[in-house]
Amino acid sequence: MGFTVWMLFFDDRDFITTHFKQKQELRKLEQSRQYYLGQIARTKKELDQLKSNPGTIEKYAREKYLMKRDNEDVFLVPGK
Repeated sequence: MGFTVWMLFFDDRDFITTHFKQKQELRKLEQSRQYYLGQIARTKKELDQLKSNPGTIEKYAREKYLMKRDNEDVFLVPGK
């Protein structure tokens, strides 16, 4: 009887604490999953635009990789 009480309430891996920790961890993992699913959808949309529109490729290269044409100068203005 004493062993059972010890295991249910006082041990580091007791039933109650473990149950709540697992639920909290599950919620965090579900939030992460939703975030990454959103990121995947956004990236697929960008990829489809890059495949279909040549103007989008130039815009992407300029914004993400700071590419420029030979006769241009690029000035970076820090945002907020």
